[in-house]
Amino acid sequence: MWTHALGFTALPHFGGFLGWLITRKEVPTWYENLQKPSWRPPNKIFPVAWTTLYTSMGYASYLVWRDLDGFSSKAVVPLGLYGAQLALNWVWTPIFFGAHNLKLALLDVVGLYGLVVATMYSWYPVNKTATALMLPYLAWLTLASCLTYRIWRDNPEKGKKKE
Repeated sequence: MWTHALGFTALPHFGGFLGWLITRKEVPTWYENLQKPSWRPPNKIFPVAWTTLYTSMGYASYLVWRDLDGFSSKAVVPLGLYGAQLALNWVWTPIFFGAHNLKLALLDVVGLYGLVVATMYSWYPVNKTATALMLPYLAWLTLASCLTYRIWRDNPEKGKKKE
């Protein structure tokens, strides 16, 4: 079973890594020129936070998968919601940093927030530890949502990448 735990724990990191790989050149150039609130975390915090959060959510998904006997019919909603939120999580980076589409990134993070809440709600009866492992992620998404909103609001002319 440790291979399953390792696989579920590693899975979220792949999308995060691909997003970073695709958009990494945008942080020191485009992102640094945006108006940002004074309370935003320093750039060096983001990789540490996301590594921790991806590990936590990945292991939590393993616990739910394990307790629902794998990909059974009982797992469709809890793991489907998890997969949907993971997909929205992964596409935020290319939308924001790649396409420079601040409005779509804001819509994405709002939808992501809702899916994470729904995921946690569906997980609670299955495994309370898995639900608790998602709390830091929800807290970080609260910050990320506020930050995305402020950047969108304060940078109306930098809303989309010029073709």
